[in-house]
This record gives sequence, structure tokens and C-alpha cells, in this order.
Amino acid sequence: MAGPLPLSFLRSYADADALPFTRAEIALVGRSNVGKSSLINALANHKRLAKTSKTPGATRLLNAFEMAPADSGLWLMDLPGYGFAKVSKAERAKWANLLTRYIEERESLVGVLQLIDGAIGPTALDLQTLEWLRSLGRPITFVATKLDKVRPSKSKKRRNEVVEALGVARSEILWVSAEKGTGIPELRARIVHLLDEG
Repeated sequence: MAGPLPLSFLRSYADADALPFTRAEIALVGRSNVGKSSLINALANHKRLAKTSKTPGATRLLNAFEMAPADSGLWLMDLPGYGFAKVSKAERAKWANLLTRYIEERESLVGVLQLIDGAIGPTALDLQTLEWLRSLGRPITFVATKLDKVRPSKSKKRRNEVVEALGVARSEILWVSAEKGTGIPELRARIVHLLDEG
């Protein structure tokens, strides 16, 4: 199992075309309130690395985090969330375009972490995004967040529901809790493996 990822925040990009060449990148994709920033902080064991907010939609740009050493060219990308953010339609369309262009065109993208809210299961938007990612042939790692919000008595049923909705094997879904640290070492190991392979 891997220890904390040596991540540092590089900068935010408003345009996918402005991104420099890198060796390998992994992107975090998910709904606006799925907990992407909290997950990044848990992966690095650093509470303030990624900005968290109680208001969904805090991530509005392509946020680049680099693995040490500096200039390694191994990046974790936090992308704008889709779904419930309370912003204008024009702003939502801008985010969608940014995310779409990055996922479809980025050559150094070696994998996508699709985050699913484990407390509620995959939404229609999650499934639509999954279909799109599959159509592009992007390697997907499924991460079910907020495991701590799932009651133990409901855990087995919820896991079965998520497996069925995504149409994947149980082993393909990593269940994590950024709050409790559950599943974080396994996810760190998966990220390191993907970046090394890339």
C-alpha cells in the first residue's frame, strides 16, 4: 500500500490548450458535490492542498497537482464538477466545454478516476458521463466516495446497487472515505501504478 502522495499544487488553467507537455496525467471526474477536493487532500494527507467548499462547484478551472519531484511531469488533474452547482447556464456550459475538450483531446491523459457518491449511488449524469468516457476508450477507475455516510446495515445493498448500475465487476470499484481514510492507501497505489505505466 502506498503512503501519502507527494502532491503539490501547480496552477489552474482556464483553457485546455494552455496546458504544457507532461509525461502522464490522471483526471478526477465527478458531480459537483462528490468530494473531489477532499479526496485529493486525503491522498496527499494534507488538509489544505485542494480548496474545499460547502457550496458545490468550487472547482471552476483545470487544477493541476504534480507528484514530487518538481518537474516530474506526473500530474493529477482536478476537473470542474458536473451537476448541481448553482451557477448560470452559460457558466455551466463553459465548464462542460472545458472538461470535454480536456478529456477528448489530452494526449498525456492515462486514466480517469470517475467519482461516484457512495451515499446515493450513480446518478443519470454519472451514467451519461460513463458512457461518454467508454466511447472515448479512456481507462476508468471507479471510486465510490463518502463510504462513511453509508450505514453499515445498508452497505452490502448499496454496494450491490452501485455494481449493478455501473455494469462492472465488484473488484473494479474502490470504496473510499476521505473523512476516515478508508480505501485511501489502495487508491494511492492505483494512482501510482497508472502514472508509472503511463
